[in-house]
Amino acid sequence: MNIVSIVTRVAAAVAFSATLVSATENQPVNWDDLVDQSAQTFEDPFRDLNYDQIFDVRTVFQKRKELENSNLTDDARAKVEIALNETLTRLAEEEIDADWLISQRWVVAERREKAATAANPQLDGKTVSLAGFAIRAPNADDGTKIVYLVPERGMCSHMPPPNANQMVRAVVEGDWAPKMLHEPVRLTGKLSIKETQESFHIVDGSVQMRASYVLDVTQVETIEDMRTNQQTSDWAKSHAERLRASGSLYGPKQGVSK
Repeated sequence: MNIVSIVTRVAAAVAFSATLVSATENQPVNWDDLVDQSAQTFEDPFRDLNYDQIFDVRTVFQKRKELENSNLTDDARAKVEIALNETLTRLAEEEIDADWLISQRWVVAERREKAATAANPQLDGKTVSLAGFAIRAPNADDGTKIVYLVPERGMCSHMPPPNANQMVRAVVEGDWAPKMLHEPVRLTGKLSIKETQESFHIVDGSVQMRASYVLDVTQVETIEDMRTNQQTSDWAKSHAERLRASGSLYGPKQGVSK
């Protein structure tokens, strides 16, 4: 075997070993890491409007819809037209183009939807550890335990659910299940980008749980595990203290419009 073949085989072996290490390495992540940052900056012409201006734009849309009603009496139509013209005049004085804004509403809605759901492609298929608050969900059809992990205590019960890219559906093999609503934990496992949607009862009503990620859990650490295990990393210990002290992790990074 010549030297070129040897070098080639050694290089291939090293590359293969590096791939295995990369695929199995436990990567600690924060909630901000889950967001696809490339989708967070977008044009949003509604951002700088105040409440009254947004109300006026909505009024323009509604009054024009009313005028499409062929059953309106002449008197009712005249009142609608007066209200419409007054609103248009007020917006024009503030240099706001209501027609253009109305035409942009679905464009902006799509941008906001993408910002709220876009997952970080660099984490797809990686083994990660993520600390948060666990919410027990109904078991899967095969009996596997399902848990949703959220970044702040109270989400989905006293607070609305987070954006989909700030919620993780965790598939848990074994005996562990949350002992309480919003139990602080750190979960480790293979993270996959896969959008799921499920509705189930939490506290006082049905809540729609929409997640951009699925985590196949291989390890569960409770708050006490993270605080007492001497082999737990400083990263995990700091998160345990933060969870205990403040009841939340770093808040999810919001989409930035401009």
